[in-house]
Amino acid sequence: MRHRAVAVLCLVQFVDVLGVTSATTAIPAVLRGLDAPASAAGPLATAYAMVFGGLLVLGARLGDRVGHRRVLLAGITGYGGVSLAGALAQDVVQVVAVRGLQGAAAAVSVPAALRLLLAAAQGSRTGPLAAWSAAGAAAGAGGFLVGGVLTEALGWRAVLWVNVPISALLAGGVLVTVRSLPPEDRSTRLDLPGAALLTAAVMSVVAGAALAETPERRLRGAALVTLGLALAAGFVARQRAAAVPLIPPAAFTSRNLRSGTGISFVNTATTSSTAVLATLWLQEEEGASPVEAGLSLMALSLAVIPGSAACGPLARRLSMRALAAVGLLLVGTGCAVLAVTGGAWAPLVVGMAVSGLGLGASSVAANAVGTDVDDALTGSATGVVNTGAQLGTALGVAAAVLLAAGGPYGPLSGPAAAWAACAAAAVACAAWAAAGGRRPVGSRR
Repeated sequence: MRHRAVAVLCLVQFVDVLGVTSATTAIPAVLRGLDAPASAAGPLATAYAMVFGGLLVLGARLGDRVGHRRVLLAGITGYGGVSLAGALAQDVVQVVAVRGLQGAAAAVSVPAALRLLLAAAQGSRTGPLAAWSAAGAAAGAGGFLVGGVLTEALGWRAVLWVNVPISALLAGGVLVTVRSLPPEDRSTRLDLPGAALLTAAVMSVVAGAALAETPERRLRGAALVTLGLALAAGFVARQRAAAVPLIPPAAFTSRNLRSGTGISFVNTATTSSTAVLATLWLQEEEGASPVEAGLSLMALSLAVIPGSAACGPLARRLSMRALAAVGLLLVGTGCAVLAVTGGAWAPLVVGMAVSGLGLGASSVAANAVGTDVDDALTGSATGVVNTGAQLGTALGVAAAVLLAAGGPYGPLSGPAAAWAACAAAAVACAAWAAAGGRRPVGSRR
């Protein structure tokens, strides 16, 4: 039963993360099919990730209050329901709204699923976390291919239709295999003003980062990011003043949670931006079709699996922080291969595979370190770590696209410079993680 529960919960992670990227490939078809203006592409691309990232912490706290299994089932059901509405949409505004509601459903599902997975681990968490990390990383990179295949074969509505039976099967799997956890404290009130500030801050940063990728909207993007930072400062002030803050005070002093969140941020900031630039490079410079580009990126997804699986044996010899450092060094090496070779097709596939091996290891380590906290803090930790990953994707991709667009830089093209920057960031984070790994661990602080 334990293994079946872990498998079902990892599928929840796979489906929710797949939703971030799978619909991206379908955006041109959506615009054509609904006769929508080109300006609608931006909201279509960012609505899901923006709401997903903004509501993760609130979703985690909601699970603490009313029960994670109940919240997970509500999120899965909601995801299927809004996907059905999106498949029947008649204008682009409806599709954008549906993408945002999908993100909201995923935001309550992912922290609840991770909390239930940690409870189902029953001892060593390395194996279940390896499967969780492999599912998320594979879905993130594989979504471009899945979306492209569904759109070309069945039309853009199929990207939404397919979620309806999948959600029904997932809900059934959760009911049969996953045991309930008692709520942490039913009497605890949710800090709704704090939740509103955090959600608005994250959504502003994600939306601003997306706008900043295009020159004509860069000023508006910078303004939104600035607004997000101001809202984040307001959120911190609220947490200090609130009687029952959204994020427990212990979270701010937990070295494990800070480390896991930081590593998660760098994991996605480097690998997501590398993958996006690789997709653009293959299609614009190498003449690849969307499906061919997606197949090339499968090297990243496939390599995540052995990278995650290796964590079990390696964890018996290395601390999780040291394992994160090894993974990040591999991510940096893969990015460096792309930078040195300038994005040539064969080396690009090799570099993506090396990065995938590293991502598998560092993702497991980030989740293990970030959730190695007191039991009362575990629910909140799942939301915070995942929020770090979502922000890493948004800010990393925006920064990489901006850097690539400003090239060339001496002998380096714009994309090569961006890949070099990703390599440097991964190596720097590896050094930081390794330094932390030399300290005594086990106090859950």
